[in-house]
Amino acid sequence: MSSHGSGRWALVSGGLAAGLASACCLGPLVLVSVGLGGAWIANLTALEPYRPVFITVALGALVLAYRRVYRPVEQCRPGEVCAVPAVRRGYRIVFWVVVVLVAIALGFPYAAPLFY
Repeated sequence: MSSHGSGRWALVSGGLAAGLASACCLGPLVLVSVGLGGAWIANLTALEPYRPVFITVALGALVLAYRRVYRPVEQCRPGEVCAVPAVRRGYRIVFWVVVVLVAIALGFPYAAPLFY
C-alpha cells in the first residue's frame, strides 16, 4: 500500500473508532436532536462494553496517522504525494481536525449528563 493511502486509512479508522466509542452517549443525543426517536435508541447502549476497544483503536490509528503525516520529507521519494508541500499541509490540517473530533467524541460521555 502506498504511503498516501495508509495515512488516509489511519485518519479514517481513527475517526470511525472514536465515533463508535461515543455511540452509546453521543448517538442518542444527535438522533433526538434531529428529530429521530423511539425505543430502539436505547439499544445503542449495547456498544458500551466495547468502548475501551474502540478508544484503543482510535488512539492507535491517530498515532499511526501522526507518524505518516509528520514523517520527514527526506523519507518521501520524488514524485510521491507526500513530497508535495500543499498535500502535506492539507493532510496536517485534516489530521488536526480529526484529532479535535476524536477528542470531542471521546470526552462527550463525561459531559453527557449536562445535556440529559
